[in-house]
Parts: sequence; C-alpha cells; structure tokens
Amino acid sequence: MRFFTTLAGYAAPIFLITSPILSYSDQAISMHKARSSAGFSLDIPLIMLVASIFRVFFYPGAKYDFALLVQSFCNIFMQLILLKIALDHRPPPSSKGGDAALPFVSAQDGLSRFRRPYNFWQWRSPKPYWHFLLALLISLTVLELLIAPFESVYSGYSALIGYIGLSVEATLPLPQLFANARSRSCKGFRVSVLASWLLGDAMKMFWFFTSTTEIPLAFKLCGIFQAACDAIIGVQYLMYGDQQPTIKTQQVWAHSGAKPHLSPGPYNGRQTPTGRRTPLGEKTI
Repeated sequence: MRFFTTLAGYAAPIFLITSPILSYSDQAISMHKARSSAGFSLDIPLIMLVASIFRVFFYPGAKYDFALLVQSFCNIFMQLILLKIALDHRPPPSSKGGDAALPFVSAQDGLSRFRRPYNFWQWRSPKPYWHFLLALLISLTVLELLIAPFESVYSGYSALIGYIGLSVEATLPLPQLFANARSRSCKGFRVSVLASWLLGDAMKMFWFFTSTTEIPLAFKLCGIFQAACDAIIGVQYLMYGDQQPTIKTQQVWAHSGAKPHLSPGPYNGRQTPTGRRTPLGEKTI
C-alpha cells in the first residue's frame, strides 16, 4: 500500500500538470489546420477559464498542493490559446441561416434552446470575450485586496471562491451525460476515451485521499462528483452501446432552426470538428 501511495504521490501531480497542455494542444492544432472551429463549443474554454481563475484566487487562503496551482495556470494558458484559435476560425454568419449562423453549432445540448441574457458568451465580436475575462480577473483581484486584511471574513470568502470554481469545473461532464440520456445512445463515443477518464478519476481519487500534502475538501467533493458522472456515463455505455440515437433530425431542426439536410445530428457534448471526443484533460482536477 505504501508503494502505491508513493507512486501516486509522484505520478498524479505530473499527470495533472501536463494533462491540460497535452490534451488541448491536439484540439488547438486540429482547428488551426482546418481553419475552422465548427463543431467546437466555446463553452468549454468558458468553464475551464472561470474555474481555473477561481482556483488561483483560492490558493492564498487554502494553501493547497502546489501541483494543483501549477495545473490551474497551465489550464489558463492553454484555454486562452484555444479560445483565440476558436474565435479566429469561427464559421462566418450565414445569410441563409443554417449551422454557420449559430454561435455554437454543436451546442444542441438543451441549453442552447434558451436565449442567454445579453447573449452571454455567444457574441459575434471577439472583444466581449476578452473584456469579460479581464473584468473577472480585475474584480477578483480587487476583492482579494479588500477582504484579505480581515482574517475572520477572508477564510469564508476563500472557501466560497474555491467551491464556486471547482463546482463550475465539475459541471463539464454533464452535457455528455444528458446527451446520452436523451438520445439513448453512445454512438461515436470511444470506449478507449471512457476508459482513460475512469482511470484518471481512479488515480486522482487515490491521490486526493492518500496525499500527505494539503488537498482541501472542495477538491475532494468536486472530484467525487466528476468521478460519479463518469461512472454514470460508463453505465450508459453498457446500457446503450453504439446503437443509433432515438432523437430524429427533425426534432433537432425544430429547435435549432437548421434545415433538416444541414442539421449536424444529435449533439454529443464532447464532439470536435474531426470527430474526436473531449480528452481527459478537459476534466481537470
């Protein structure tokens, strides 16, 4: 047991630090070569950037394991690059409607059926995306400077920041889970990817609960939630397999406004323009 604990203590931090760059670099290169981000949801950089920024501001109050802090900075670095490439290569608006007219051509996850307030994170101009991230960074910095001197308040504020950031990140597997449940199919979802998720969750959970360094409860709770979601997706794979989805194209057309022959088909929350699925690094903690 001591051998596995020591091994996890070395392997898990290295894996967590390198996974954001190794996983997302393939996605970025793919979009850059294709000069198109069609099929890639910009909600992925949104979730990962917000979660990672909150985790960085969680560190001064929690003093958690340094490897998790380095991972947060790696995530921010990689997601900024991914967002820039995705915005630069978005399909132009279509005068006839259809897929190209939709900000998120792959976001048939039920959330895209509702109009977001002020078209949040669905803007056509790139500037609002960077303005939002800059405003978030400035706001958290100001709050950190104002609240930090008051220790009695700061401990609760720091814990709140941590739970918000980790809870946001923990929601990333949900679109995949809901998409499988609605279509009653896991067609196109590779079992090797699912196996890598479950293996990563097992390594992460083992390290979280055996590490001799500081791992806050928020990391453990949100890690358990993600592992549970991945386990449910595993059960879905066993139940549905790669059978044809039960949702018909006309149903997607009715909600998205896309023509039947142009509809991208049932949405898989992890699909990329080249047919790849979201790698393990997209669920980082």
